[in-house]
Amino acid sequence: MPEVQRLMRLVGAVALVATLGSIVQGMRRGLLRPKGRTTGRAGAILRGPVYVLGGLAYFGLCLALWRPIRLTLPPSSRTLALILGPLLYFPGLALILWGRLTLGEMYNVSSGLGVQLYANHRLVTTGPYALVRHPMYLGLRLATLGGLLIYRTWTCAFLVLNAFALEVRARREEEALAAVFGVEWAVYRRRVPAWIPRVRLPLTP
Repeated sequence: MPEVQRLMRLVGAVALVATLGSIVQGMRRGLLRPKGRTTGRAGAILRGPVYVLGGLAYFGLCLALWRPIRLTLPPSSRTLALILGPLLYFPGLALILWGRLTLGEMYNVSSGLGVQLYANHRLVTTGPYALVRHPMYLGLRLATLGGLLIYRTWTCAFLVLNAFALEVRARREEEALAAVFGVEWAVYRRRVPAWIPRVRLPLTP
């Protein structure tokens, strides 16, 4: 069991680094693109120096919190965590990466304080965005819950709280998209749920 857990944590770390690398690449490209509609304080917040300083502060806090949660689990609960953790963590990271790659050049970072779209912004409704309106945020929620079960550190607990506080950011993004895309956004919003995909049962003859 300890060997399996160590291997799972190592594979999980590699998968996380790959996902973060794709996100950082998207952020870097986004800084070079012409900016479009801005809401709230996005113009002051979503800039290169703020990305760097904010990222350093955030990851510094995560590093400081990387301490084990002192919680002794019975063997049955440890086994359940070992099974359930990867079932949440890896699909969550895959959903984040799928959403990031589907957005392509439309990928940008937003904030609960404001959103900035690109000039000639395009509404993406394919890939995971045909299932839910916020697949990357849904993936983040799944991945942080799975990470908490796999690593059981205070950093993971902090990230879980952060992931479930994304409602404000999601609402900001939807307001910006509704203002730009109007009827196209309204049709998409009625068709696709925000967080939980609709289960369509096959019709019986």
